[in-house]
Amino acid sequence: MSIKLVDKVQTDLVAAMKAHEELRLSVLRMLKTALKNKEIEKIRPLEEAEEIGVLQMLVKQRHESAEQFTKGGRPELAEKELNEIKVLEGYLPAAAGTEEMDAAITAAIAETGASTAKQMGAVVKAARARLTGKTIDGKALSDRVRERLAG
Repeated sequence: MSIKLVDKVQTDLVAAMKAHEELRLSVLRMLKTALKNKEIEKIRPLEEAEEIGVLQMLVKQRHESAEQFTKGGRPELAEKELNEIKVLEGYLPAAAGTEEMDAAITAAIAETGASTAKQMGAVVKAARARLTGKTIDGKALSDRVRERLAG
């Protein structure tokens, strides 16, 4: 069995403390808290997919914050958010490439027998299942499925 993300974060947190890496330390504390809160919410240890979901949620929040800070004329705060994203992304599994995504979509369309945009939800769900263990950009996946079913 692979090492749990919360355990890896704890180990890296101690290393960041010893190395006096302030940014990394604050990001890891935030990540550990988010993971623990999700565990408390679920009332059980998290599964790997749920841990990845927490990570993806934090990355998405940072992207949104960076965008807002940029619009608000606060480039230094936007840069901080982008640096936090880099730390968080180090814990995400490899992203699904376009070839992998296309193969999963093709298989999902064949599996579901979908032919119209109304069946898009089923195709996205089946494609996600085929890409388990990879980081998936949900919007990109949905857009690709929509294109395939429309054309």
